[in-house]
Amino acid sequence: MSQQTKILLIYTGGTIGMIKDFETGALKAFDFKDLLEKIPELRLLDCEISTTGFNKPIDSSNMNPALWVQLCQIIKDHYDSYDGFVILHGSDTMSYTASALSFMLENLSKPVIFTGSQLPIGDLRTDAKENLITAIQIAGLKKRNRPYISEVCLYFEYKLYRGNRSSKISAEHFEAFKSPNYPPLATSGVHLTIEDDKLLPYKRKKLVVHEDLKTDILVLHLYPGIQKELLTDTFEKLKFSGVILLTFGSGNCSTEEWFLKLIQKNIQKGIPVVNITQCTWGSVQMGNYETSTTLKKIGVISGKDLTIEAAVTKMMYLNSQNLSLNVFKTIFETSLRGEMS
Repeated sequence: MSQQTKILLIYTGGTIGMIKDFETGALKAFDFKDLLEKIPELRLLDCEISTTGFNKPIDSSNMNPALWVQLCQIIKDHYDSYDGFVILHGSDTMSYTASALSFMLENLSKPVIFTGSQLPIGDLRTDAKENLITAIQIAGLKKRNRPYISEVCLYFEYKLYRGNRSSKISAEHFEAFKSPNYPPLATSGVHLTIEDDKLLPYKRKKLVVHEDLKTDILVLHLYPGIQKELLTDTFEKLKFSGVILLTFGSGNCSTEEWFLKLIQKNIQKGIPVVNITQCTWGSVQMGNYETSTTLKKIGVISGKDLTIEAAVTKMMYLNSQNLSLNVFKTIFETSLRGEMS
């Protein structure tokens, strides 16, 4: 790693930033100015680490789009001064934030690596040190004198994932994240193995930051026996700019006439309706079965193999751009940041 490599560590909150008070047993926020004192191994990375973050650290359950804008602003303000960015974030909503930033930061040509931990940094068995050290090391990697990684990623428990392909799958295990439909970009073992052919290509364009997000999205998780009255009330009394249907299997749903008419009515109003699968692994393939053929006919958009995190944040991003329904459909069904196959 080049001696000149400069990494900005951005702390938002979360377990990784907590340390146990051994007298009281309570967890308290850790001052990242003392980072090298607590994790002297960082000195071995031979890079210059600066720290910043939110004025008040938050639990990631309280993460919201206004804070995503703040994160983008921090990156934008420091973009020319640093080679890479590492964002410390609570694990619960980390995949949402990583997905959102992938869309908000257009033409990104530097690494933005999210990481966190399941146990606090001062805990004897903590996973925080390895996650943090390797995330910083990856953010500092260079190839042909430019950043090796030039996209938003998530590093956790020996694996680097594309941020908008990741989902939290465990509240218990150190291996808390998976990338269900796309292989890891890198694996950390005795050697750090980067999968070059899986990375997004380097861009020589000016960074564009999109700060407008439209958040009035209805996410509808279908289940057998879902009530007509409940859905009719929801669709007819509430206002929203987009709907995400979480359907069965490869994009299937009820063929009840009342249900299909409700969906069609919204599409006719110009409201995009996207179909993604409830399954963790796999893709929507509308038209494979009779139960999804009608959805395709009435103009439901295929979310292909998007995670729920990527589907929600991509819709927030596109809905703020006043697109016609046809243009929205074309763009949504296109991979913008490597988020879908």
